[in-house]
Amino acid sequence: MTKTMSIRMDPENFEFLQELTKEQKSDLSKAVREMVTRGRVLLAVERYKKGEASLGRAARLAGVRVGQMMTLLSEFGVESRIEEEDYRHGLTTLHKAW
Repeated sequence: MTKTMSIRMDPENFEFLQELTKEQKSDLSKAVREMVTRGRVLLAVERYKKGEASLGRAARLAGVRVGQMMTLLSEFGVESRIEEEDYRHGLTTLHKAW
């Protein structure tokens, strides 16, 4: 279910969004949704990189699955903070669950 909202914005950002909609032959609502989605990803990458968010938390911030978040982090050149021991522990836990 979608929600409707009204926001105030400075003229410079509004003009930027209008230009973007013209370039992409889209509408303003779609451009704003796209910017929010991209902003969520950037926020998640930044927080993970600074150590302020775990991989799972970063994935939730970005609105993606953990595997997708790992791919995004790689695309942004962010190295994994998962140590070999953590990785092995995860594999052991997975093996026990199956």
